[in-house]
Amino acid sequence: MDHYAFERMTGIKHIVWDWNGTLLDDNHANLAALNQVCAAFGRPQVDLDYWRSVFRRPLRECYEELLDRSFVDGEWERVNTIYDRHYLAEVPACGLAEGVPDVLRQWAAAGGTQSVLSMASHRHVNELVAERGLRPHFTRVDGRRFGTVSDSKTEHLAAHMEELGADPASVVLIGDIDDDARAAREAGANAVLVASGLMNRERLEATGHPVVSTTVEAVGLLGA
Repeated sequence: MDHYAFERMTGIKHIVWDWNGTLLDDNHANLAALNQVCAAFGRPQVDLDYWRSVFRRPLRECYEELLDRSFVDGEWERVNTIYDRHYLAEVPACGLAEGVPDVLRQWAAAGGTQSVLSMASHRHVNELVAERGLRPHFTRVDGRRFGTVSDSKTEHLAAHMEELGADPASVVLIGDIDDDARAAREAGANAVLVASGLMNRERLEATGHPVVSTTVEAVGLLGA
């Protein structure tokens, strides 16, 4: 299926944008950091197509499967340290996704509001959004502000919408993985998935939510 199989959504007043893989084109930075983790644990490097076919949350379980081992004390923290160091070294070279920031202006011109919700660290996301000159577009920018057992965006989205005072039925989450769809569904919001990030189109389509190729197409589904 493609996005043309879906009717345009009505009644959407607010977009919650995912950041990594949705507004920020950072696949190469993610892959470079991932392969540094693989090297540190003696696993051959992987390519992006493979990673997009297996990436999922919870992240710890995903990495244990990738590295074919259960982590002992301190190893998961080591994975995160290696990944974060190399990702942060690569991210300054990352550009914005196709259509950004024009699509943000388009949505605002149509009378909509928008915000950012990422599972990356709260400070990091706010810094990157500001560095790229995008902060004025958003009523709120949230990263991961608290821990959860499920490692899902679900609880974070509920808290984000509560802070916004938004009616979930009038909100659409635009993201790039199936956890974005799960979070929206459980929070009573809508979802559109962009097949440009860390999960391939086939896996996104399995959620039953609209799947598009670009942010421009995503906002197009909202009638803007």
